[in-house]
Amino acid sequence: MSKIVSDTSVIINGNLISQIESGSVRNSEIIIPQSVFDELQSQASKKKEEGFVGLERIAKLKSLSGSYGLNVIVSGSHPTSDDVKLAGSGRIDSLIVDIARQNDAVLYTSDRVQHLVAQAGGVDSVFLKSEIKKESLEFLKFFDSETMSIHLKENQCALAKRGKPGSFRLTKIADEVLDRSYLEMVSSQILDLVNVSDSTSLEISKIGASVVQHEDYRIAITSPPFSESFEITIVHPIISLSLDDYSVSEKLMERFSDDAEGIVISGAPGSGKSTLASGLANFYHEQGKIVKTFESPRDLQVQSGVTQYGKLDGSFDNAADILLLVRPDYTIFDEVRRREDFGTFADLRLTGVGMVGVVHASSPLDAIQRFIGKIELGIIPNVLDTVVFVKDGAIKKVYDLELKVKVPTGMTESDLARPVIEIRDFEDDSLEHEIYTFGEENVIVPVGKNVEKVGIQKLAEDKIRETFKRYDPGVEVEVLSDNRVKVMVNEHCIASIIGRGGSNISELEKFLKVHIDVVAKKFEDFSSMSESIPFSFSESKTSLLLLVDRDYTSMHADILVNEKFVSSVRIGKKGQIKIPKRSDTARMIMGDSSSKNDIQVILKDF
Repeated sequence: MSKIVSDTSVIINGNLISQIESGSVRNSEIIIPQSVFDELQSQASKKKEEGFVGLERIAKLKSLSGSYGLNVIVSGSHPTSDDVKLAGSGRIDSLIVDIARQNDAVLYTSDRVQHLVAQAGGVDSVFLKSEIKKESLEFLKFFDSETMSIHLKENQCALAKRGKPGSFRLTKIADEVLDRSYLEMVSSQILDLVNVSDSTSLEISKIGASVVQHEDYRIAITSPPFSESFEITIVHPIISLSLDDYSVSEKLMERFSDDAEGIVISGAPGSGKSTLASGLANFYHEQGKIVKTFESPRDLQVQSGVTQYGKLDGSFDNAADILLLVRPDYTIFDEVRRREDFGTFADLRLTGVGMVGVVHASSPLDAIQRFIGKIELGIIPNVLDTVVFVKDGAIKKVYDLELKVKVPTGMTESDLARPVIEIRDFEDDSLEHEIYTFGEENVIVPVGKNVEKVGIQKLAEDKIRETFKRYDPGVEVEVLSDNRVKVMVNEHCIASIIGRGGSNISELEKFLKVHIDVVAKKFEDFSSMSESIPFSFSESKTSLLLLVDRDYTSMHADILVNEKFVSSVRIGKKGQIKIPKRSDTARMIMGDSSSKNDIQVILKDF
């Protein structure tokens, strides 16, 4: 009889059994090294699926022996403790090759390194690499074009999430209850792929838990003692979006293209964070940038020119050392979770690498809070410049961060000045939160849009408001910084403020010594407001007079003509609203109304 020595790989993946059942191997003595048997027993004792699969296939080999003229034996000595310690350096593999040499046998293996080592040592070796047909994979039958993920659990019916991020439904996809043997068969198929498919990798392997990335399927397998029962969860992306598919403003697109190099994409699980990160990676790649990714598992849907890195020796910190040597322009860090991940993200950003991080958070503010305590507070704005919040597959909020030395909003004493991180809404530049040290604690303080101004800032606003009241009596002023203000006026007043060729606004900027942003006021939907308050209407030689109840004296009101906003006014003494006929407001009232019934006065102070 010819002699065959099998290593661990051909037993676990079933290639040796396939050779026997196909008739390629007959009338042979099959030698299983004791070190192989002990390794499978050890894996099974640690609740690793590979161990159970291997022992079951040894039992099947013995059951086939009578039908195919085989003699299956276990031979060799038990590996020593030193052999086990050096298993990662190839000691166990050397013992297997020695068994083949001692018995003048042919080594059967699916490990290419083992095959080459045996040949180099003068031992005959057969390299078996089987191909698993994609259509034979059991789990694929549960997926269709709308399936985001499937959930297979022992003693439960198969479930699937179908739809799209933010709009999906959990549905039962089979009425039969799944038993453990069926799930073990599905799991065995998946783990076989790791050894035979170049597009499959084992990302995580722990006692009771494995994560496999097969093409664009992310597969999580759990079993006791980690979970109370056997479960397989398989996630599959159903859409791939570019930045053009999102409602990205011109201002934000300019930030992505030119300025943003410390981006954090935040959102709840399943909100579409990784989809946006993939779109950004492809966007930078198309711009001619060198783009790499940090992922575990590696499941981002990126173009072939983008290199995807996993953990090196179990750590992204080790991978960062290699990353700096390949000189990327941008790195997409998918799933920044652990404390060391935040440190690695910050270190890479401070070395000059453009970083895009994906963080689980229920709000954009929570994403910023996750960095506090993990890196120095003062360098957060240097690490993060743009925080994007994704919900239901769309960009819902964008924050801009900037570090300033100032007195925090709400405090008055100058000796309370300190470094303050301002968190502003990216689109309208409004200040929403401040982060600073108070006592020994780092605090995040919300800043209302109508916070009362004090001191010099209040005087500055009053001065600027007085200057622009001649154009719009209801002008609103917001001080953005020490040398920049935003002036909000009625849209029809903007042309006269700007002047021909911008001459008038230039004179105003020289006079006030600040840069002025003139924007149209955003008015509320008056159709949903209460009825207008009663008034009487009269005219004098110089003014239009609207008289309301004197109880409304000193309050503010909006004047509408044919339900169109005209102006905001302050009710004067004895309930009188006096509007000079030479003003734009009076001209609009007289030009657009045919009677008193076309005019409404709506109280703003409720």
